[in-house]
Amino acid sequence: MAILAIFLLGIGNFAMHKAVLESGHPLIGQVPWFVHMIGGRVTLVFEFLVLLAALLLAANGWPALAWGYLAYSALNALAAWLILTRRV
Repeated sequence: MAILAIFLLGIGNFAMHKAVLESGHPLIGQVPWFVHMIGGRVTLVFEFLVLLAALLLAANGWPALAWGYLAYSALNALAAWLILTRRV
């Protein structure tokens, strides 16, 4: 069950991340040069690695990690909401 929860949260994280990258917010232009490599997809690779690590750990005896990934997803959602609504 933890793996399914983490996977579904990961889908949401990717959707939020992509929306922020495509938002055209001025903060996106202020990130370091290496983030802009391959059109900002370097950050999506990092997002995938976080998801992969969470899934592997949950599959190998750390099912409580789903709570940690939920907290990570909640922080991502807050940050995406702040950026997409131009509150920062």
